[in-house]
Formats: sequence, structure tokens, C-alpha cells
Amino acid sequence: MAMTIHVDIVSAEKEIYSGLVEAVFATASMGEIGIYPRHTPLLTSLKPGEVRVKLANGTEEQFYVSGGVLEVQPHVVTILADTAMRADDVDEAAAMAAKEAAEKSLAESGEKLDYAEVQAQLAEASAQLRTIQRARKAAGR
Repeated sequence: MAMTIHVDIVSAEKEIYSGLVEAVFATASMGEIGIYPRHTPLLTSLKPGEVRVKLANGTEEQFYVSGGVLEVQPHVVTILADTAMRADDVDEAAAMAAKEAAEKSLAESGEKLDYAEVQAQLAEASAQLRTIQRARKAAGR
């Protein structure tokens, strides 16, 4: 039997996932990170994007997080996010509309535009769309 590590993915509203997995993959602030059992302790911030967990049976589950914190302890990985949801629950139409609105705001570039806010909205919407696409690809759709 493969070694496992316990993972908790928690949003501000509720616990999204809790269980034993073989590996966790997430988009950390400095790039993609993979966590396996016996990983060294770590605390890092997460960018908006996908979190994947590899289950003991070899399948993967995908989640979207809006950013947050990933903590690795000897036997537990905890992901705390403002917003977290299963990839299948992400609203593609809303993400596409948010991305288009952010791109339009950037193109118009008025004086009252808060670039940081619009860039954050664009990054979040793009991350949601990438999560949906990866989930579809993994499911063979």
C-alpha cells in the first residue's frame, strides 16, 4: 500500500475536502508545488488556481481556490482559502463573464481604474477557467 498524508481543504464557509491522499499539487506564490508524505514542514501562500489531490486508487480530484495559505506538517496538509470549491462546481459562464469584464476594464483604462483590483479579478477568473479545462481534460471530456 502506498504512503498517504491527510489533507484538509477549508474555505471561509465550510470544509471542502478531508481525507488521506498520496499527493497534493497546488499553485503556490512562487510556482507549482507538489506535496508527498514525509514532506518537510512548510508554510506558503497560494495564488488563485487549481489544487489537485491524488487519491490512493490513482484517481485525482480537482478543486479551485481563490488564494490562501498552504501549511504542511509531518502528517497533515492544510489549505485555508477564502473561497474553495470542487472544480465541477465552478460556474464557467460567470468566470467567462468576469474575465471579459476585467479585460474590458483594462482596455478602457480610465483614470478611476484600480489596476490592482482589476488584475486580481482577471487572475481569479482565468484561474477558474483553467481549473474547469483541466478537470474536463482529466475526465476525458
